Amino acid sequence: MSHRDILVPDCNNCLKLTLHTHVGGKRKNRIHLQDRKITTVRKIIAVRIIWCQLIPSMIPSPILNTLKRDVVIIGGGPAGLLLLAALKTSPYLRHLLCTLIEGGSLALAKQFGVDPPKEYTNRIISLTPATASYMDLGMGCWNHLHHDRLKRYNHIIAYDDDGKIGFDMDAYMVEVINVQLALLKRLAELENGFENVWDQCKVTEIEKNGGSGSDWPIVKLSNGKSVEARLLVGCDGFNSPVRHFARIQSRGWPYDRFGVVATIKVSKPTQVAYQKFLPTGPLAILPLEGDDATIVWSLTPELSETLCAAPSEVFPHLVNAAMKLDSHELPYIYEMVKNNDNVDNVIDEIQWRLNKASVFDKYYDNTVTKVFDKSRARFPLKMSHADTYVAPRIALVGDAAHTIHPLAGQGLNLGQADVQLLVGALEKASTRGLDIGSTLALEPYVSERWPANHVMLGVCDKFHKVFGVNWGPFNAMRGFGMNTLDSLGLAKNLIVNQV
Repeated sequence: MSHRDILVPDCNNCLKLTLHTHVGGKRKNRIHLQDRKITTVRKIIAVRIIWCQLIPSMIPSPILNTLKRDVVIIGGGPAGLLLLAALKTSPYLRHLLCTLIEGGSLALAKQFGVDPPKEYTNRIISLTPATASYMDLGMGCWNHLHHDRLKRYNHIIAYDDDGKIGFDMDAYMVEVINVQLALLKRLAELENGFENVWDQCKVTEIEKNGGSGSDWPIVKLSNGKSVEARLLVGCDGFNSPVRHFARIQSRGWPYDRFGVVATIKVSKPTQVAYQKFLPTGPLAILPLEGDDATIVWSLTPELSETLCAAPSEVFPHLVNAAMKLDSHELPYIYEMVKNNDNVDNVIDEIQWRLNKASVFDKYYDNTVTKVFDKSRARFPLKMSHADTYVAPRIALVGDAAHTIHPLAGQGLNLGQADVQLLVGALEKASTRGLDIGSTLALEPYVSERWPANHVMLGVCDKFHKVFGVNWGPFNAMRGFGMNTLDSLGLAKNLIVNQV
């Protein structure tokens, strides 16, 4: 005999429901309500919650090798692991049967906890204080991070050829694999948390349930198993199979730009993040612990390929040139690299120009000295937004719902806010006895997150377009606006933080 406890809140206190399941010749389910004063109405509410949330997921599916789950999460990135940990942490949702399915291997994340590499990996993200607070107070996983590889910065300087603005902003730089490790460790602490993570298991097909009148989607896996989901959550990226199954349209456009990332060494440690807006797109240098740093550089497809293939001796000088020279001097240098000019000639040309007219030393007063081998990579930049985040039995989270330009470093933070609001909506539905997979239960999530994400996507898109213009009079007006805003002192920080 086994039992499962559920907390059902009401206006005064919590009811404790214990579901006893007898396995034998006959299946019998008995519900015990432990409370001193139990009115008939409260009994009815409690039984309804049991019926809607537990009983269907415990009935064996008539389909061979098909398991039933309350929540199936597709995608083992930070958003998917964060959602699973949030569900298993919630006192109102931890009784749900949940499974996370990840096509790749999480072995590297587990190994990171035992023997982290000496050098930083190149998938590094920025966490806002709100995200950090949720991971700490809301999730209990913050202490599981490798804090010696977590860098806090408190100021940003952004500039172009004609203007500059600096503002205070607390944020943290952390590797994606470090976040995954912390979440996996937290799941290992939770009841049935870690056991419900299936990695190296690809989704081969998602289909509608054709039997017994159920509308639960069936997820077919590469290991031969199938899973029926009361709620199927897509945390599976821009090309989300879950979104395609739900026939939810995603609208947006490519930027005809690639983001180039790399891990670098700088001449001196700093707690300041720098971003220069160039005609091809922004170049950001973000601090890590010690004299390490990471860059995100928006470039045209051809130029991104050229710089990724540039000799490792030349690349640091190219970054210094982009940060310190006027942008009209850069095309000549890029042409030398494209034509495979001698390494010494390229370095001498850059150094000569820096010595002659390094006009931006007062903004970027550091120097890139090294790029780590094999840390350079590139990825296409795009903006997309799903028409909705929910459908019957479906919810979308993170990049499956929206993709954003990396210039503001908001990708994971938007996904964290999605998780927080989705869990909140499911908690409210659960306490009211609603089916968590119904659109009625999911509607509060999309009604709050979609408009907020749409505003952030629009702001970043407009920034990209405004700073992508390279026309003298417009550049001068843009620079005047930046300098004026920079002179406003405290009002500047209030305006920037609101944006």
